[in-house]
Order: sequence, then C-alpha cells, then structure tokens
Amino acid sequence: MAGTRRWSVDIFIDEHEDERITNAEARLHTNDKTHLVGHGSAHRHPEDAEVAEIGDELAVARALSNLSHELIHAAASDIEQITKKHVHLKS
Repeated sequence: MAGTRRWSVDIFIDEHEDERITNAEARLHTNDKTHLVGHGSAHRHPEDAEVAEIGDELAVARALSNLSHELIHAAASDIEQITKKHVHLKS
C-alpha cells in the first residue's frame, strides 16, 4: 500500500449582492467512490463595509469545516461496515 495518492478539493464561491450573502461549496474528489461536498455561507450586516474577500474567506472556511465533518462521518460509516460495530470519531 506504499505510494502517494492525490485528492483534490474544488471550491466554488457565489455572491448574491442584493442579499449580502456569499455561499461556498467545497467538493472533494478522491481516487475512489468518495466524492463529498461541504457547504458554507457568510452574511454581511447592512452596516458593514463591502469587502468581498472577507465574505469569501468566511464562506469557504465554513464549507471546508462542513466538508471535514462529512469526511469524518464517511470514515465512521466505512469502519462500521467493516467491523459491524458502532463507532464515534471525534472531529
């Protein structure tokens, strides 16, 4: 099982100017059947300055955090299928 495997994450950011909302989606691509998606959003307060980078950063961070939880859940499910026992993995 020696060797290097490469996984990639594509991040898509969509800003809704009228609603002051930035949405992000982080898509994990692996060499097997695991293709997970994490979602995150950021909401700008009407009194805050319009700095798109801040909304992007928050939405992407939240999407990656959500993706992380999805990956841990997938790993727990895989372990349960092999061991036939309930597992609880900490994030």
